[in-house]
Amino acid sequence: MRGKKIPLKLLAVLFALVTLATTPAARCLQSGPHVEISFSATAHPEPVTGRVYFFLTNNSNSEPRFQSGGTGETAPFFGLDVHQLKPGETAQIDSTAPGFPVHSLADLPAGDYYAQALLNVYTEFHRADGHTIWAHMDEWEGQQFSTSPGNLLSEVVRVHFDPSGNNVIHLEMTKVIPPLAPPVDTEWLKYVRIQSPMLSKFWGRPIYLGAVVLLPKGYAAHPDQYYPVDYEQDHFSLAAPYHFQTDPVPALDEKTATHRDTIIHMRREEGYRLYQDWTSDGFPRMLMVTFLHPTPYFDDSYAVNSVNNGPYGDAIMTELIPYIETHFRIIRKPYARVLSGGSTGGWESLALQIYHPEFFGGAWVYYPDPVDFHRWGLTDIYSDENAFTPPGAGWLPQERPFMRTPDGQVQVTARQQSQLENVLGSHGRSGDQEDAWGAVYGPMDADGYPAPLWDKTTGAIDHSVAAYMDKNGYDLNAYLQANWADIGPALKGKLHFYCGDMDHFYLNLAIYRLEDFLTATTNPPHGGTFAYGRPMKGHGIRPTSTGDMLRDMANQIKANAPAGEAQGWDSN
Repeated sequence: MRGKKIPLKLLAVLFALVTLATTPAARCLQSGPHVEISFSATAHPEPVTGRVYFFLTNNSNSEPRFQSGGTGETAPFFGLDVHQLKPGETAQIDSTAPGFPVHSLADLPAGDYYAQALLNVYTEFHRADGHTIWAHMDEWEGQQFSTSPGNLLSEVVRVHFDPSGNNVIHLEMTKVIPPLAPPVDTEWLKYVRIQSPMLSKFWGRPIYLGAVVLLPKGYAAHPDQYYPVDYEQDHFSLAAPYHFQTDPVPALDEKTATHRDTIIHMRREEGYRLYQDWTSDGFPRMLMVTFLHPTPYFDDSYAVNSVNNGPYGDAIMTELIPYIETHFRIIRKPYARVLSGGSTGGWESLALQIYHPEFFGGAWVYYPDPVDFHRWGLTDIYSDENAFTPPGAGWLPQERPFMRTPDGQVQVTARQQSQLENVLGSHGRSGDQEDAWGAVYGPMDADGYPAPLWDKTTGAIDHSVAAYMDKNGYDLNAYLQANWADIGPALKGKLHFYCGDMDHFYLNLAIYRLEDFLTATTNPPHGGTFAYGRPMKGHGIRPTSTGDMLRDMANQIKANAPAGEAQGWDSN
């Protein structure tokens, strides 16, 4: 789940400049107000294919694109595909362009706004499967279009908008987001980035995999010592695993702190506590490694092969992991490799463990994305007809929630989430949650793009897409049930789950179904653990500290080590 967050992918970011002019009504290309967006030849001399956005807000505290997303007081924005748009040509946002949270420019109240335009530049991919598609090439920013190097943007300007008038707003994008500075190795952190031959062949362009590696205390002082590893799964980030940081965290001003400030503060506190544990006497010495594998559809591939994303699972297992284990002193044996992660990373940790039961020695799976597609949030994609409304509603209209607070307050409905993703991108290119799942689990349409699980306007579910997801093993509970006789013996005692009973995205419902199956297994019994913590715990909450989790991992690693295996890693 687009998660680190609380999770909906919130649009973020940039430094920028812009121009605006109000043109006479006589120059309108149609009746009614609209927005003409262009870019200068100095910003980009060649034609551009991509997605252009128009943002509006009443709040001047941050740039408009900071304020557009799926939760809270999200500001209105609108999206439109452009194909080979030339410098100086205009893309027109009018009442037919999809918007969020309002559906159309015609729904905007009259008033004064801060406005901004941005163009998410697409790349043409000539894939090995014979399809040619356009999508955004990740520039090692993690599919965040508002910060992606090479994207075009305008200044923030003050405009007056009146849906009953005929004024034309013109925005010219004159700036290009600059390249990101590469991360620099430190005493504790090392960064890996390699070109993947498999993925580059599939996409017809260089595609990269990477990792952030956290070294244990004493790593340099003990050059002959080899260590266990926790392969930690997460969204794309160049930050340290589990927010590891060496600096103490100043106290939070609770009077002025926003909810986001509080979440960031909690993570920083967690990271500093990890540093204290990491450097303390008697703490197990391990490496922690976060994989980096953004795709042209999302900031993360879910670490599996898929018809839309390509052979990411094979590339991680046969290219990235061998590279890491030959460049760092890791014990290259199954008992010494464990997995962990939450949300998207939780699903990945479980998938890697059950798809490769004898390669990894255990998975600590936290609040994972749906692991049973009978509980895709609140939707049963196999039997429900509609993703937006529950069955049997009758005369009383009902909307299916997508996201809630831990006390049950609905924040976003499934219909609203689909509306958001429809604005962010067509053909499964929104870079947001439902489209990400579709790109990973689903089939391909005739044009080479992900086939949608449901219609984003009506919510009607395509059960042939759901059947494909099940048949190809992406429903992890169904996969376990179908294969337990073969893989169960290698998974005994390796699976550890935690999910709050009021997960923001209703992910606990799928975990309950998985628990029902695993606790009933007898040949062999699964031997793992399930925990839900105190009542009313939402997404992103773990029952123990990272340090305690690593201690549990170390105990399991030691218990599973072959007799006589040297374990100096636990004492240096």
